[in-house]
Amino acid sequence: MTPIASHITAFLRERLPRERQASEHTCAAYAYTFQILFAFVSKRLHVAPSDIQVEHVDAPLVLAFLDHIQRERGNGPRTRNARLAAIKSFMRFVEHRVPSALDQVRRVLAVPTQRTDTPLVKHLAAEETRALLDAPDPTTRLGVRDRAMLYVGLTGGLRVSELVGLRIDDVRFDGRYVELRVHGKRRKERALLLWKQVGDAIRAWLAIRGDVAVPDVFVTATGEAMARSGFEYILRKHATTAAAACPSLAGKRVSPHVLRHTCAMNTLKATGDLRKVALWLGHASQQTTEVYLQADPTEKIEAIEATMPLSLRPGRFRPPDRLIASLMSPDAVPQGLPARRRRARQH
Repeated sequence: MTPIASHITAFLRERLPRERQASEHTCAAYAYTFQILFAFVSKRLHVAPSDIQVEHVDAPLVLAFLDHIQRERGNGPRTRNARLAAIKSFMRFVEHRVPSALDQVRRVLAVPTQRTDTPLVKHLAAEETRALLDAPDPTTRLGVRDRAMLYVGLTGGLRVSELVGLRIDDVRFDGRYVELRVHGKRRKERALLLWKQVGDAIRAWLAIRGDVAVPDVFVTATGEAMARSGFEYILRKHATTAAAACPSLAGKRVSPHVLRHTCAMNTLKATGDLRKVALWLGHASQQTTEVYLQADPTEKIEAIEATMPLSLRPGRFRPPDRLIASLMSPDAVPQGLPARRRRARQH
């Protein structure tokens, strides 16, 4: 039996942040996965978390844990797959440190991911976008900041982490344009050149931002770095205000990623080039960007106009007899008959 404590410590403190150069969000997500996993194992096997062994985490237990988080915690398939990915990553780390667990590791790695639904991407219409941008009060300091953040998010398609992580050194005004250096996922950087109107909104905020201790462009009311939850709160607040002018927003959940989807849809409709959308959003694979084709009706309309449907032979059904026609009408079936007898009479 091999205690798991030293291995999970090395995985979270050395493998992820140092060897894999994983982001803080990834490290935190993986650490939380093992926190709830060890709590489940401790309760199931009646052992203290410090006494959990590597051999305890086998394929049946992993499957039981995944079933637990879906049934007891209410997690969906995407969360289930994310927890499984963290466990598999740890098991790949363990197989080099505990050779005796190779067969156990192989069985855990064979646990399949769960299929997930792929709904259409949610985005804002033109009138909804305008109402959202008009919601902040431009006569107040925080209103100027909020309007600039919303404008950058909608036109640049930044992830929420990229938006709140934007720094003063990442912004450069170049004549009629403003250039942003965006720090994306997996430590990838990309340059975005946005319009003069966006640059004017950023200039207006920087003029009243003041001297603060942090280098971030968008800061809180107290001059501290803004967290992801801070921008989510700002967005919810202005979406509620905008719903008064645009009622269609009242039934929509406007998240920071909806702003990114809106930018992608606008870019796709304007250019018709999926490759440009992928470059704009910073996608590593163009396959990720193809999800926007499902929600864009432009190519579907072109397909309709380019093809002609097969014509049907004209004809109209005529009852063979007036008595039969009257019996086939819904009014001829008494409403008090059971549903089965009513269907039989209709057929």
